[in-house]
Amino acid sequence: MAIGILYREELKEYDFGPGHPFRGDRYEIFPEFLKDTLPENNNYRIIKAEPASDEDLSLICQKDYIDFTKEYYKAANLGASYPNPFYRFHSGDNQPIMGETGKVEEAARLIVGQAKTACELVQEGKFKKVVSVGGGMHHAKSSYGEGFCIYNDVAFSALYLMQEYKLERILILDTDAHAGNGTSEYFYRDPRVLFIDIHQDPKTVYPGTGFAHEIGLDKGKGFTVNVPLPIYAGDDSYRLAFESIVQPLTEEFRPQLIIRNGGSDPHLNDGLTTLGLSLRGFRMIGEKVQEMAKICDDKAIDLLASGYNKRVLPYAWLALIAGLTGIELKIEEPEPVPQRFSSDLALAETEKIIGDVKNRLKDYWTCLR
Repeated sequence: MAIGILYREELKEYDFGPGHPFRGDRYEIFPEFLKDTLPENNNYRIIKAEPASDEDLSLICQKDYIDFTKEYYKAANLGASYPNPFYRFHSGDNQPIMGETGKVEEAARLIVGQAKTACELVQEGKFKKVVSVGGGMHHAKSSYGEGFCIYNDVAFSALYLMQEYKLERILILDTDAHAGNGTSEYFYRDPRVLFIDIHQDPKTVYPGTGFAHEIGLDKGKGFTVNVPLPIYAGDDSYRLAFESIVQPLTEEFRPQLIIRNGGSDPHLNDGLTTLGLSLRGFRMIGEKVQEMAKICDDKAIDLLASGYNKRVLPYAWLALIAGLTGIELKIEEPEPVPQRFSSDLALAETEKIIGDVKNRLKDYWTCLR
């Protein structure tokens, strides 16, 4: 069965301008690469969604934040430039996030609109799996944007599924190199969402959260699972994390749908992060999610946005999609692999971290004892 891929050309307006690591041309590079590498045929269908309305955004944002952000970017279109008090800067990012065109807010609404459409397509049985190109804005919170993220479509997806379709068990799997601090905050007390976050050690990278001891609060205690990997952690470390923690928890939790977010920034040549995942590792992540989704009638939503090496980005995104769908496609590394990544030198440290994570969660999950 073909998968649905949500994409519109207007996504390229999600662009923070020259010199910024997040540029909108990723939304031109990937669709072109996809079309050239994998024909649409019976593999996928490109679908256009509509931008989110104020009512949609109210599910995840406070009204004053929605109102201000909308007016802020209207001012940008008129050439204004002033600090945004509703945005917390990414490490090293100290400029107003007006964007290259001033249309960033409209593109941010489109990303949430795609998340809404993805939920509807899967829940109404039109597709088992849907990919939202541009999705995964996991740092944004209810009252401010953060870390290149304005509106959190990951959180929107889960909240919309619970509100409109009455789902009671949703797995969010965040494989972005940075911890999903925004998503975590939305569901830190909510046992309906199992949030598993595999990311680079927060002592070494933004946002500085996502430690193993952060496991949720109140009724949600035990339902936030952080797996902070050491720098240079590669394919073997990720495989161990899945086989020791992610897959057993999925079996025990029995989600009704899986939402995965994260792009190419765990790649060994990303440039902004310091992990060691290869293209084979990205495909493996997709394959693991495909296997896990058998628990929930193969239903999965995939959100793709991150990655800061544009040469690598389209290859890693497609490797994730190929693994998720089972499409046989040979994808080679586009750049030479440094010698230090010939083996996973971080595996021994990862084993210790996995042990720590399991120990902190064993009182909440039988499979981790």
